[in-house]
Amino acid sequence: MEKSTPAALAALLQKSRRAAALTGAGISVESGIPAFRGAQGLWSRYDPVEYAHIRAFMAHPAKVWTMLKELDATIRAARPNPAHTALAELERLGKLAGIITQNVDNLHQEAGSANVIEYHGNAHHFVCHVCRGHWPREALDFDQTPLYCYCGGLIRPDVVFFGEAIPEDALRQAHALAAGCDLMLVIGTSAAVYPAAGLPYTAKDAGAAIVEINLEPTDLTDKLTDYFLSGSASNLLSATVAALHRLGAKGETSVQ
Repeated sequence: MEKSTPAALAALLQKSRRAAALTGAGISVESGIPAFRGAQGLWSRYDPVEYAHIRAFMAHPAKVWTMLKELDATIRAARPNPAHTALAELERLGKLAGIITQNVDNLHQEAGSANVIEYHGNAHHFVCHVCRGHWPREALDFDQTPLYCYCGGLIRPDVVFFGEAIPEDALRQAHALAAGCDLMLVIGTSAAVYPAAGLPYTAKDAGAAIVEINLEPTDLTDKLTDYFLSGSASNLLSATVAALHRLGAKGETSVQ
């Protein structure tokens, strides 16, 4: 592992044929969404087994909705930060093929990223657990939870609860992006929860260099990471984009 800088990362991106990013909760902390496992996170106040497991939701939906409504309010109040904006700019410049995100906050899309693979779903979307019918949020009364579909099934955020499998499309697309990149940016995640934690290994096995951007070292740092940038993702990625512009990135490079 080599400590690196935004200028060095810009040079790597300039040479890369197909870069990808894997993002976790850390990238959205600056948008006002605490990491689930942090001191201010939901799991410090809500036991995930009691509030975030699919069995808990099916058995005690009203109880689980107390947590879901807090999550909804937090996510709806959040706005993209400079790290999200920088990744969208990297895509626009042709330097980032896509993002695999473990977050459910929709902030990458709001920032302008087009190719976003949502590994754990999107908390802005609501579906029936039984018929999988989609429900617009404005049609739901959050003062009357739990919520029920016309078919009688429970309505839920379209996210992956504990005890559920990652959607097959997300699995397939994420694996393809990881296996096909030559540079992977691992941002704001400890990459400790599988199967998402396996994606950097997939990229490495395919010959990609791994760049880690985190406040502190993780389990990946000594095992897998080639280049480590320590600090705020907003600051580091904004500086990287600025350095790329100085190198003359104009957006003509194809990422296909």
